[in-house]
Amino acid sequence: MKEHINPSNLPQHIAVIMDGNGRWAKRQGAARVFGHRSAIKAVREVTEGCAELGVKYLTLYAFSTENWNRPKFEVDALMTLLVHTIRDEIKTLMNNNVRLATIGNTDSLPTDCRRELAEAIRETSQNTGLTLILALSYSGRWDIVEAAKKLAEDVRDGKLTPEQIDETAFSHRLTTGDIPDPELMIRTSGEMRISNFMLWQLAYAELYMPDVLWPDFRKIHLHEAIVNYQQRERRFGKISEQLVK
Repeated sequence: MKEHINPSNLPQHIAVIMDGNGRWAKRQGAARVFGHRSAIKAVREVTEGCAELGVKYLTLYAFSTENWNRPKFEVDALMTLLVHTIRDEIKTLMNNNVRLATIGNTDSLPTDCRRELAEAIRETSQNTGLTLILALSYSGRWDIVEAAKKLAEDVRDGKLTPEQIDETAFSHRLTTGDIPDPELMIRTSGEMRISNFMLWQLAYAELYMPDVLWPDFRKIHLHEAIVNYQQRERRFGKISEQLVK
């Protein structure tokens, strides 16, 4: 499948909703946490796959603001897993020239999580290949509300007038303000919704929702998603005839 990918038409930014860990574990007769642990290989594969192809940005929806409402045991286990995974994967990130970044309300994360994240971000900061963005304690509505607050503060402080507020001004105040919007969004497990993920940024993204559960996602599935993306005509509200002019 990789040989069918056109390297001149790669999405700059791929976003992924990593869905299906719980269902995968249930099929194995195991606890949901086992599914989360088994998903680490999928994270490694999709990260390496994007780095190999030359994709510039990969955002993984790792933990939503709504996930805090899950049973405490599962949340605690996820946080512990996150700490260990970040620590264990730094070598992989360095070997693949991957820079780590985060978006979301990371102040709400446990202290050890914030410490490990900060250390990994510092260690990989000089890497120049793929930027891997972990969306942690993130939701699209939270992101939009925070951007609106920043605009309101700038108007209050006289840095901006209401008339100067446009899509560009708003976009720059989102947590993703300095990176391009995703052109391709993948949600595994076949669920047909975007679950409060990058609501503003996904306005013109191509959506790809395969049935494969996230712990089973491999490079071949990433390649299939990109080939599918490259077969689509991205019109941005225009008609086909306008694109060829």
